[in-house]
Amino acid sequence: MLRYLPYLVLFALWIYAFVDCLGTPERDVRGMPKVVWVLIILFFGTVLIGPLAWLLIGRRRGRRAAAGGATPAEWHRGYRPDAGAVRYSPEGQQLPEPPAADWIPPDDNPEFLRSLSELNRQNRRNGPDGDTRPPAEGE
Repeated sequence: MLRYLPYLVLFALWIYAFVDCLGTPERDVRGMPKVVWVLIILFFGTVLIGPLAWLLIGRRRGRRAAAGGATPAEWHRGYRPDAGAVRYSPEGQQLPEPPAADWIPPDDNPEFLRSLSELNRQNRRNGPDGDTRPPAEGE
């Protein structure tokens, strides 16, 4: 079993370097384009040159994303392109800042839920015979 350990370590390092290269933003890649680094890792991975070259010189180190802001979803949360911008009316008067437009999903939106319950009440009142829609072909 121990004779397979070097191969497993080599394979794990190869996979790690490949996934790390694919997940690294283009701005953090040094020396060559990202596509070239991927090819070097793939073609020279079995002799350990490609993964080691990527880990030692291919990627810019030291600058890590802060916790809580590491995913693209976190980057956009709370971002308003016009935040801090002063708006003016056609007459030249300064307008107050608009309230933050928070999107509410439909299952939490009370107005949407109210409209659904009203629609259900109307459907129950009309019954199956009170359907006002035109009949479909074949009915």
